[in-house]
Amino acid sequence: MTEQAAVPEPRPQHDGDRAFFGHPRGLMTLATTEMWERFSYYGMRAILLYYLVDTTANGGLAMDETTGEAFVAIYGTSVYLLSIVGGWFADRVAGARRSVLYGGIIIAAGHLALTVPTYAASMIGIALVAFGTGLLKPNVSSMVGELYARDDPRRDPAFSIFYMGINLGSFFSPIVVGAVSEAWGYHAGFSVAAVGMAIALVFFVGGYRYLGKAGTDVPNPITPQDRPAVIRLGLMVAGAIVVATLLAVLLSGEWGVTTFIDATSYLALVTPVVLLTVMYRSPRVTDAERPRILAYIPLFVAAMLFWMIFEQAATTLATFAKNRTDLELFGVDLQPAFFQSINPLTIIILAPVFAWIWTKTHDRPPTAYKFVMGLALAALSFIFLAAASAFVGDSLASPWVLITVYVVQTLGELCLSPVGIAATTLLAPRAFRGQAMALWFLASAAGQAITAQTIQATEGASDTAYFGWIGVVTLVFAGLLLLLAPWVTRHIRHADEMEGTRTAGE
Repeated sequence: MTEQAAVPEPRPQHDGDRAFFGHPRGLMTLATTEMWERFSYYGMRAILLYYLVDTTANGGLAMDETTGEAFVAIYGTSVYLLSIVGGWFADRVAGARRSVLYGGIIIAAGHLALTVPTYAASMIGIALVAFGTGLLKPNVSSMVGELYARDDPRRDPAFSIFYMGINLGSFFSPIVVGAVSEAWGYHAGFSVAAVGMAIALVFFVGGYRYLGKAGTDVPNPITPQDRPAVIRLGLMVAGAIVVATLLAVLLSGEWGVTTFIDATSYLALVTPVVLLTVMYRSPRVTDAERPRILAYIPLFVAAMLFWMIFEQAATTLATFAKNRTDLELFGVDLQPAFFQSINPLTIIILAPVFAWIWTKTHDRPPTAYKFVMGLALAALSFIFLAAASAFVGDSLASPWVLITVYVVQTLGELCLSPVGIAATTLLAPRAFRGQAMALWFLASAAGQAITAQTIQATEGASDTAYFGWIGVVTLVFAGLLLLLAPWVTRHIRHADEMEGTRTAGE
């Protein structure tokens, strides 16, 4: 058989465009779109708990604090679960560009629904924002990559610019939305988030001409032969949702918000177990790849526990900010939502520093040890908060307490998050490489599901006990991962060697 010569990868349409700081103008379109989308998302999330638990006289929904915190945690879980659906929808049905457009429109509709002062409109709005974010979130990033050829040295700097936009939007939104909601009410705050999403859509649609063909392709469209398998998949997902819901009703003995929280938690905790089991047992996975799956499990657990702590910014830490923190700093009155701006601000300041450190140390220590560092820092942040809570007793804690907690957690994020995706794609079997990102999203989904269940199970516990025990248990897991780190490192290096051999031979 005569082998055909390899067809060169087509160059992106705007490959020569360097109008945006040496990058294609399409990067400006996507970075600005994502900045305003994150502005709307984190602005809404910054006040969501306060809205849910405030009295109806103050314009809130009067949920009890425990249910409100668990609901916000499971809202985060839903976003990451739906991101998997959004990635599948783009790959098989609509392409990334249309998925981003549809997602943005749905998010804007959700924020508009949240401006209507009724319980039903609020629940519809929250559901729409979660669903729209699931469509948009995984696909904007993929479009950034499509602006560049594989060998273009501008790819990595482009993502740095893109993520800077994310953090700028995340930094300003809690401050702006928090101030507006304090002055004119929660629904006015949600309207600011709606305006942010509208601006994102304007930039995205207005910048179509700069994107070339990025995001227009449907990589793996559904064919007539695929339809039975797709229908079976849909029925399996629907069946899993029904079973989880029935189990939640059976265990709680009631139907309501708690049922949704519990059912979503079960799905988020079971899904990664199923996916990892399918990977391990698949006949498409080689004997050499199976140990790599086992080596990934400790990293997944570490990531899950890290996000369990980190994502409490909008739940338990938001409550601590409102109820147990002195909201005056340097003579300036603070809004409780202000503290949720500390993380993106710290990222903006320290991300270049960490990038320089990893470069100077030749990306050492190895990935597993970076996971240990990230998880340990998250654990220590909660132990510190527990100690501060015990020290102040019934008094208000200094705002520096929460600022320190957020900064320490961000240091952990900079150790764990950037290397997490690389480790996920590296250790995933070749046949499942396309699903690796879904697995990474599931770590955050499962972590927030654990938070939702922990909040409900520890109702009535003091802040000292709650934060302290979570911190201690997580620190123990960090110690266990430290013991497993040499074993995990050997598998990652073996995967590196395999990838290098394969690349050289292709």
